[in-house]
Amino acid sequence: MKLTTQKRLAGQIMKCSPKRIKFNPARLQDVKEAITNVDIKILIKEKTITRTPVKGVSRVRARKIAEQRRKGLRKGAGSRKSKRTATITKKDSWIKRIRIQREFLKELKSKEFISREIYTNLYRKAKGGFFRSKRHIKLFIQERKLVQQPTKAEKPPAKDKPVKDKKEK
Repeated sequence: MKLTTQKRLAGQIMKCSPKRIKFNPARLQDVKEAITNVDIKILIKEKTITRTPVKGVSRVRARKIAEQRRKGLRKGAGSRKSKRTATITKKDSWIKRIRIQREFLKELKSKEFISREIYTNLYRKAKGGFFRSKRHIKLFIQERKLVQQPTKAEKPPAKDKPVKDKKEK
């Protein structure tokens, strides 16, 4: 039983493709007799002619993954496609930079290469974002000659260790 005309008419009325039109198998005889738009509209109202819903792509898996990412999961090294530095926020890069600079300044102060006043001054400059890197601090200190080299009196004398010959046993 060919019902292509009825499918075409129903598709025009329901504004969809004839491929999506379905007929009730129990009332195929009524569908076959329907040859006008009015007949088709009556069958649509009676739910003899229906259209199948459009199939979409399910977002269930995508939503689940997005929820896990919000929790901080699925973000390891294997999931990243960008360069290592591309995903670092400005704040994280600042934290990394300032910690290195402060650690370096603390080391200089503890080894007494710089005085407390110079340390404070450099620390505040670092906090204000003056220095780009640890290397920049080194250059700044060298240019201004802020390093205090310990004098010979302050240095402990170098201990000369006697050299033992292996043959003297």
